[in-house]
Amino acid sequence: MVTLGETMGLLNPTDIGPLHHAPAFRMTVAGSESNVAIAARRLGVPATWIGKVGADDVGDLIERELRAEEVHTLGLRAPEAPTGLMLKTRRIGRLTSVTYYRAGSAGAQLNVNDLDENLISVASVLHLTGITPALGPGPAAAVRAAIDIARAHGVPVSFDVNYRTGLWTPAEAGPVLRELAKQVDVLFASEHEAALLAGATTGIDPGAVAKPDDLVRQLAALGPSQVVIKRGARGCVALVKDVWHRVAALQVQPVDPVGAGDAFVGGYLAELVSGSDPAARLATATAAGAFAVTVSGDWEGLPHRHELALLASTDDVVR
Repeated sequence: MVTLGETMGLLNPTDIGPLHHAPAFRMTVAGSESNVAIAARRLGVPATWIGKVGADDVGDLIERELRAEEVHTLGLRAPEAPTGLMLKTRRIGRLTSVTYYRAGSAGAQLNVNDLDENLISVASVLHLTGITPALGPGPAAAVRAAIDIARAHGVPVSFDVNYRTGLWTPAEAGPVLRELAKQVDVLFASEHEAALLAGATTGIDPGAVAKPDDLVRQLAALGPSQVVIKRGARGCVALVKDVWHRVAALQVQPVDPVGAGDAFVGGYLAELVSGSDPAARLATATAAGAFAVTVSGDWEGLPHRHELALLASTDDVVR
């Protein structure tokens, strides 16, 4: 699998409550595309992440973590810009708030020249998200060029909408994301994101969201042969080559919900690359998402393949 996008340093207070009372912070890394790459790699699929980080300590941390996870990295350093940061806080126990500090970041320096056509041309799947084209003209051009390369060489393209309100408005994002969705083979979206792509006039207003089956049909009409609506604790609905699939979420005790969608996508794509059927893809995707929410951090809880059966265990202790 080949993917491209921005990975940032992630600051996370160790305690729940107001930020100004936080006694300490944990420093790690996060980024939708690199999360997916790690998820796939832990499930046994080779993965390459293309992106930029600054020539700074946070960039060092990102490079080290990705290589420790055996994710191949390409085009890492942009000395003229700092590595972006994100802050994840929990003011109350059940609600997580994410704030980004990415304006002018190294990740936004990604451009067409950073792509490796030979690498993309032999990939089993190219994975992209709607975050990258929102970062600026260079990243947007890189996304379009990567799709063109994949298309020219018969490489399937995966796209996770991942709409970010802090990067662009629904009016700005809708046409761009819809156009990209027309060019991909596998499309992932939440219900609100699906409504945005379907052209709901109120953008991501919950009142405008149609039934999941209707949303799937509208997205499939754009062109993708595989459409998956991620519904969090309500599971998922998918239409894969005209066959419907509905999978319930696995019941776990959630600790941190951020990153579950990336885990789901990584699990699905790992099985796609491995040649598994749609039912197996969705089962692994659902399990990976469940694993992700049981651990603090965007990717730290992602499962290795031999761990997938743990969720079925009825024992509190495994000996």
